Amino acid sequence: MKHRRDFNKLVLGGALATVGSGSVASAAPVRDRKASANEKSPAELMTPETNAAIDRALNYLLRSQIKTGRNRGAFAASGLQSGVATASLGGLAMMCGGYAPGFGKFGKAIDNATQFVMNNVQDTGYISRRDLPSERMYGHGFSMLFLSQVYGMTRKAALGEKLRKVVELTSKTQNDDGGWRYEPVKSDADLSITVCQIMGLRGARDAGIDVSDEVRKKCIEYVKKSQNTNGSFRYTLRGGHSTMAMTAAGVTSLYSAGIYEGEQVEKALERLKAAKPRSSRGGHFFYTHYYAVQAMWHAGGDYWNTWYPAIRDVLLADQADDGSWRSSEAGPQFGAAMAGIILQMPLNYVPVFSP
Repeated sequence: MKHRRDFNKLVLGGALATVGSGSVASAAPVRDRKASANEKSPAELMTPETNAAIDRALNYLLRSQIKTGRNRGAFAASGLQSGVATASLGGLAMMCGGYAPGFGKFGKAIDNATQFVMNNVQDTGYISRRDLPSERMYGHGFSMLFLSQVYGMTRKAALGEKLRKVVELTSKTQNDDGGWRYEPVKSDADLSITVCQIMGLRGARDAGIDVSDEVRKKCIEYVKKSQNTNGSFRYTLRGGHSTMAMTAAGVTSLYSAGIYEGEQVEKALERLKAAKPRSSRGGHFFYTHYYAVQAMWHAGGDYWNTWYPAIRDVLLADQADDGSWRSSEAGPQFGAAMAGIILQMPLNYVPVFSP
């Protein structure tokens, strides 16, 4: 497929990424996604209106990014949207469009977001703004994921050194059940935080960073034990609510761990399929659909043919004129970043989102 963006070629997830006249080694090869015979192509699903909405979202992020000072590279001046999570998700949204660090219209913005996140890797390996503790391990997980994808493309030694510390901190704070909680210490665990760490670890491992098999196995067991008999997933092993967000996170975790089929996957997909997206207003909409779109993308076929147009149309209807989604649970920049990732999923440019 000829990509719509303004650079020559970018192939992520294989052995080589070529951008303009230069090339860099990318992440370790990931499983090729095989579209089923009846699956609609990206060109069929991504309408001109979709592409225009993506452009507005990415340009909104570009305009929002802090250009100078201590927080250069963040996407807002204050609040949750000024933290490492939104910086990481914003950088990923740009990469989902095929833009590489240092190249093309958004290359510098990706570089600045990367440096901002790196600047907030503490000596322990925990990624967090010291003056914004409310991000907790969510911010750490999203940031680990982002840094892993940048490292997979650039192989910069300083970034690799930071990422190893991040992975070490994550591995050390996994609890005995195999999960993680809000703070970077061993305690209890919940699936919402755990899936953020699983995806970050998967990205790091694909990029060549050592992640122990024991940590991976414990992750898988935790996720499996979190599933209810009806296919949904619950918040904690010992109880808690079962929501669409948890079910989407659960099945995406299984995919990220290399479990692509079986009764657990099928039952979870059927639960998700029954819950059609209707509006981006209220609840944890963007967090939920960030995982739901990955789950359906991995599933492919009729799941994907039905799901992507539904979420696409909801997002297009709710986008503000400036390119943001002001109904977002964590600020308009967070919404623009999440929506950018969701809408560009068919392009399949970022390795960690590929099955």
